[in-house]
Amino acid sequence: MEKLMADLKSQIIEQLNLQEVKPEDIGDDQPLFKDGLGLDSIDALELIVLLQQHYSIRLANPDQGPEIFYSVRTMATYITAQQKQPG
Repeated sequence: MEKLMADLKSQIIEQLNLQEVKPEDIGDDQPLFKDGLGLDSIDALELIVLLQQHYSIRLANPDQGPEIFYSVRTMATYITAQQKQPG
C-alpha cells in the first residue's frame, strides 16, 4: 500500500501538471480537494482518467467520487479493492 500511495502521488502530480508540488508535499491522508491540495472539479475528471490509464479501473458510480478521491490513501484503498475483485 505504501508503494501504491507513493506511485499515486507522482501520478497525480504528473497528470495534473502540478509543477510546484513534490510527492513528499502530499500527505497520505491530506484532503485532495478544497483546504487540502486545493484540487477542483476539472482535476477530479483528470483523476478519473488517471485511474483508467494506470489501473484500468472505471468509476462505476460517479457519486462515489468524493469518497474515493478524498485522499491518496482512499484512492489507494479503492484501487486495491478493485484489483482484488474477480474480472
